[in-house]
Amino acid sequence: MTDQIQRFLFERTNVRGEIVNLAKAHREVMARHDYPDAVTRQLGELLAAVALLTETVKLDGTMSIEVRGQGAVTMMMAESNPGGELRAIAQLDDSAALPDENANFTDLFGSGRITITLDPKGGRRYQGVVALERDSLAGCLEDYFARSEQLPTRLWLAADSETSAGMLLQRLPDESLNQDDDAWERTVILAQTLNEAEMLEVGPEEMLRRLYHEESVRIFEPKELRFGCTCSRERIAGALLTLGGQELREILAEQGSIDTQCHFCHTNYSFTAAEVELMLDTPDSPPPTLH
Repeated sequence: MTDQIQRFLFERTNVRGEIVNLAKAHREVMARHDYPDAVTRQLGELLAAVALLTETVKLDGTMSIEVRGQGAVTMMMAESNPGGELRAIAQLDDSAALPDENANFTDLFGSGRITITLDPKGGRRYQGVVALERDSLAGCLEDYFARSEQLPTRLWLAADSETSAGMLLQRLPDESLNQDDDAWERTVILAQTLNEAEMLEVGPEEMLRRLYHEESVRIFEPKELRFGCTCSRERIAGALLTLGGQELREILAEQGSIDTQCHFCHTNYSFTAAEVELMLDTPDSPPPTLH
């Protein structure tokens, strides 16, 4: 199955939707880390979610969804960029027991929050925060749309060790588009018949046919997605500069060079003492970023 996101809408209504399927990108993210099964599934759901939300807001820029909690998993983050590239990472509490393979969202995180960051090209950065008050990632993101965007939105997410998938339905505020007062309730009820196996194994067009064969559905050209990391030597240098000159020089005195690695893709970067001094002397340093 091709890694892609498929947009669709129901004719003569104000209801739109998306379906995402990720196989290769999912495997490339997970192959770089040795996560427990429950973490792999939850990170896969987050990967599908960031693809869905990026397409929903039609962002020409970078979006990230970061989940922070107080359970065995302290942080998960998934990020998209304008080229259809996705990446994701999880951090576990080293002092906690490894999660059981059947652990759910609440088991992994406990209490905490989700931060959604939109970083458009040439625009102002925006962040929205929602508490972990639901027992699933999909439920928490629905809360975000209800509170921050005030748009009725439903999500269904699924993942296993090999693939991840998701579906989103959203009711747009423009009632002039709607000639079917029952469309929102009906389409949501039909989507609730989806099971995890169908989401992971069935392609978008077949899924829409199964769910909505009695509806008039307009399907748009799918957008291909793939794994991709935005790390670079310049961005890593920017992150190092946030440590400050004194700490960087202390590391150099002890180690002779600074060696670091992108946490997302495991690319190694090495900086000599001369390169670090040049970075510190350059006024227009690259901006810091998370790696």
